[in-house]
Amino acid sequence: MKIYFRKCNKCGNLIWSFNDTSITCCNEKMRIVNANEVDASFEKHIPQYEIKDNKITIKVNHVMEDNHFIMWIMMVSDNEINYKEFKPGDVPEVTFDYKGKCKLYSYCNLHSLWTNNIE
Repeated sequence: MKIYFRKCNKCGNLIWSFNDTSITCCNEKMRIVNANEVDASFEKHIPQYEIKDNKITIKVNHVMEDNHFIMWIMMVSDNEINYKEFKPGDVPEVTFDYKGKCKLYSYCNLHSLWTNNIE
């Protein structure tokens, strides 16, 4: 399953969709957000994982301060999306059922979108 992430340059709205059709917000075309493109610490943003007993635990080694935190973690497989939001003070970690090949995403409020593939 292919997912496209877009962000509004005016209000900061972030959305995801299943197609690359143009979407507008604040009367402007939203820009595509690509993962792992921001110049920031890779090891503090990339979703890490551990698989055990058909469960996958995904975590991000990141601070969770009021002005700098991981907003969400998402796991995308061929036919399923699992998603969890976080707020400052939370631990950016989640466990989902694991069913094989998937793509992991995390989103930092300051350093954008990060991804890790599980083949």
